[in-house]
Amino acid sequence: MAPGNFTRVTEFILTGVSEHPDLQIPLFFVFLVIYGLTVAGNLSIITLTSADPRLQTPMYFFLRHLAVINLGNSTVIAPKMLINFLVKKKTTFYYECATQLGVFLVFIVAEVLMLAVMAYDRYVAICNPLLYMAVVSRQICLLLVSLTYLYSFSTAVVASSSVFSVSYCSSNVINHFFCDIVPLLALSCSNTDFPETVVFISAATNLIFSMTIVLVSYFNIVLSILRIRSSEGRKKAFSTCASHMMAVTVFYGTMLFMYVQPQTNHSMDTDKMASVFYTVVIPMLNPMIYSLRNKDVKAALNRFLTNTRCSFKSM
Repeated sequence: MAPGNFTRVTEFILTGVSEHPDLQIPLFFVFLVIYGLTVAGNLSIITLTSADPRLQTPMYFFLRHLAVINLGNSTVIAPKMLINFLVKKKTTFYYECATQLGVFLVFIVAEVLMLAVMAYDRYVAICNPLLYMAVVSRQICLLLVSLTYLYSFSTAVVASSSVFSVSYCSSNVINHFFCDIVPLLALSCSNTDFPETVVFISAATNLIFSMTIVLVSYFNIVLSILRIRSSEGRKKAFSTCASHMMAVTVFYGTMLFMYVQPQTNHSMDTDKMASVFYTVVIPMLNPMIYSLRNKDVKAALNRFLTNTRCSFKSM
């Protein structure tokens, strides 16, 4: 068909989490509560790890940045999702869609890399405790975080540019609740081999690199813990990385469920549910995981609340 017979897309329509009208209001309140908990939890982690003198260590420095990433990841998706629950026509402009995809990719790639950085930090702390402050110095911490954000931004620019380098013509209904890569490329009226190759190479490289670091780090951590003779020593060593192990398991479990499932079972509804989990639910769960299973964070929270109450009483 001649190119002149196509109408170039200027806006997209999102189908949302569910197309059932009766579910829109209940889902709005469910996701409003989830987003509220996400904001409160991650802001609490950021505040505590910034203000409390006892949490000025590399582990909590990385945790603070994970909270920033989780908050950013959720904020890119949730507000627009919440608005779409309340309106009939769930539209998003072309450049708004491109911006959402780009920023989302920045945060999701940053989370993949930050989990790997945190695993390396726990490996050094448990396997080489005497060299910990030298190997994971403040300069190294700043370098690792800076490289994480720089690489994430570069990857997002390349991937999102390739997705929007193809033509979008007549069809503009995205079968998703945000501008994600797969449903977007499904709408293209031109060849999508190039963006699909770019996205596949990028996603595979990032996941394999990150998971290799995580698995190697925790393999050595487990060996080191098993070599500790006292049960109290093993328990203490394990407690320093238990929260991160749980966060890693939840995140990579979702990713593997999404990408490793057989094509015969693959559907956009499955993708949506997995996407809800890693864009909205995991950013809410991570602060809870690190707070409930971490004595230092709980103690810092108690000190912060006590100091706040004392400040109000003295006014």
